[in-house]
Amino acid sequence: MVRRSEGAGFTLIEMLIVMALITILAGIGLATHANSQTRAREAVLKEDLFRMRDAIDQYYADKNTYPPALDSLVSDKYLRALPVDPFTNSASTWQVTMSEIDAANPSAQPGVFDVKSGSERTALDGTMYADW
Repeated sequence: MVRRSEGAGFTLIEMLIVMALITILAGIGLATHANSQTRAREAVLKEDLFRMRDAIDQYYADKNTYPPALDSLVSDKYLRALPVDPFTNSASTWQVTMSEIDAANPSAQPGVFDVKSGSERTALDGTMYADW
């Protein structure tokens, strides 16, 4: 009769299997965490762009002209402050699209028609943030 000692521990194979499983689960967790941070930044960018474009539209509806610069939206109280681009971490990197000169009113100055991110990074869906 073979008798096992009471203090028998884990075998080397069992320890390696457990360590491999922990490593795999940690890798999956890190990848998921990084992906969720990027998704959160994308959601913030979409919301910021929506709010700024809405403020530009409200400015145009009130004054029948586009704002001369993004800072005009803040000074005229359409926005409290320019939001920080979540991918460039700066409020000064927004890229603006200027309006075309109105043929009916050629003396009117062109203004900010649209705003886009200044980031050169690619989104999770494969598009550029600067194209949003």
